[in-house]
Amino acid sequence: MVGIYARLSREDDKLGVSESIDNQIKFLKNYAQKHNLKILKIYVDDGYTGTNFNRPGFKDLINDIELGNVNLVITKDLSRLGRNYIETGYYLEKYFPLKNVRY
Repeated sequence: MVGIYARLSREDDKLGVSESIDNQIKFLKNYAQKHNLKILKIYVDDGYTGTNFNRPGFKDLINDIELGNVNLVITKDLSRLGRNYIETGYYLEKYFPLKNVRY
């Protein structure tokens, strides 16, 4: 099951419409549909910085991973997952593989 994760901080908001939450979700839904992926849930953190992982939507995603409900996480790009590359690397290299979750 797929967990779609979309995030936009106030700093990202300056980038314009292309990075909006709605556009991220639309892009990711289309991707999932093209690849016949079943979406469990869409997790959203609107207005939260990517420099830490203390975000309600991300915590909800982790909870569903812990419950075994999500085995694939997709984001529009890596910066939507996080901007702290050390902590983001932890999730990509350690946590997701340990939980058998593809990114």
